[in-house]
Order: sequence, then structure tokens, then C-alpha cells
Amino acid sequence: MKIDLSGKLAIVSGSTAGIGLGISRALAESGATVVVIGRESAKVEQALASIRQSVPNAQLRGLTADLGTAEGAEKLFAAEPRADILVNNLGIFNAVDFFETPDSEWTRFYEINVISGVRLSRHYVPDMVKQGWGRVIFLSSESGIAIPADMLNYGVTKSANLAVSHGLAKRLAGTGVTVNAILPGPTLTDGVELMLKDAMAQSGRSLQEEADAFVRTARPTSIIQRVAHVEEVANLVAYIASPLSSATTGAALRVDGGVVDSMAI
Repeated sequence: MKIDLSGKLAIVSGSTAGIGLGISRALAESGATVVVIGRESAKVEQALASIRQSVPNAQLRGLTADLGTAEGAEKLFAAEPRADILVNNLGIFNAVDFFETPDSEWTRFYEINVISGVRLSRHYVPDMVKQGWGRVIFLSSESGIAIPADMLNYGVTKSANLAVSHGLAKRLAGTGVTVNAILPGPTLTDGVELMLKDAMAQSGRSLQEEADAFVRTARPTSIIQRVAHVEEVANLVAYIASPLSSATTGAALRVDGGVVDSMAI
């Protein structure tokens, strides 16, 4: 089986680090032209350089825009009016108690984690329908099913990603455009490293060791009993973005290491 995305244009939101960067790399390796987007020009350039280092022939374009805002989305639309593959990866998270989370934080999380993907899908999907082919992928989370007690606002937005992706898939029935959600579990990203910084300082353990310990303690239902790596998530996204996945739509595809203790979603 060969994933070939030659001739396809892919837009990946939130793609200068973490899972988004890994997805951009995987799509570039598969032959797609990839648009890397972030809020800071320096980070966009670093991400492009990082991908080119591992994929010398990568076809890449970079854009600096805040896709958590309507203005940022319009900047993207002006620069890249169409796409064959849209990966709605942009998202934020933090650990905060429900009773200490003000309305403004709920609104901020919803705008960035949910509405950004809604805006981009609303713009790019109509042309996908006209050409009879397209892929829309939302990055949700196992937290969208098993809501974490210390990240309720994050979990709620990830549940919303599932609802939007499933509903949009049904709206696009028979068009040749598929819409799916990917549900990563704990994954070794820059954000996780920041979250575990204090714990690493106290324990003296490496990032990998601390992340694995976090999984065993905070997500004890994990079957793999370790943190996942970005490439493991990106590999699934690359397949779903490809023509090989044409019969998969409206799905919530878990790459959570078995954290969700269920045979179905």
C-alpha cells in the first residue's frame, strides 16, 4: 500500500509544532503540497526548515496568521483560496479547575478549538464538492469522549469537534468529500513537555520517562502504557487524507493507545 498525495494541496492549521507539524511532514512525505500556518513568522520558518530537513523535496508554503480569529481566516483565504485536504488541527489546552474557569476562557477555547475549524470548512468544502473529491479531518481527542475532570472546557470543545465532523460528513453525503475526526490520546508534544516541566524537575526523570509515568497515573486505562509519538498520529492522518480511505467518513478514529475503555466510540 502506497499513500500518494501528489498533486493535492493540503492546509494544516496550527502546524508549526507538535501534532500539526508532524502531520505536515507526513503529508509532504506523501507528495502533497502543504501550507504550514502559525501565528509567528519565525516559528513558521522554523517549521518549514524542519520539514525540509527530513523531506528535502517537500513542496511547502508558509503563512503567518491567527486562525483563531475571523481576520486570520480571511488572510488565509486570500492567500490560499482552495484546498484538496483540510486538516483542522488548531487547538489549545490547559489544566484548570471548573470553578476557576471564567466565561472568557470557555469562549476562548470554543473560538480556537471549534469555530476555527468551522470557518475553514465552510470556506474550503464547497470547491471540494465541485471537483468531486476532498478530505476534511478534525483533530479531536480521547478527552472528547472521556472528559478529564481537570480540563472540562477542553474536553467539551473536543466533543464539539466530533459533533461537527460527523454532522458535516452526513451533510456531504454522496459528494466524494469525506469528513472524519482523529482522536489522539496523550502524545509527546511541546505542550505536554511544558505541562510536565515541573514534574520533571522534581523527579529528575527524562521527558519520555515522565510522560510515560503520567500516562500510567493519569490515564491508567491506556493499553500501550506509554505516551504516543507524533508520528503515530500523523500516520493515521496521512492515510485518511489519501484516496485509499474513500469508504471512511463520518468516523471518529482513535489513536489513543487504548485509553478509552470501549470496543466502540
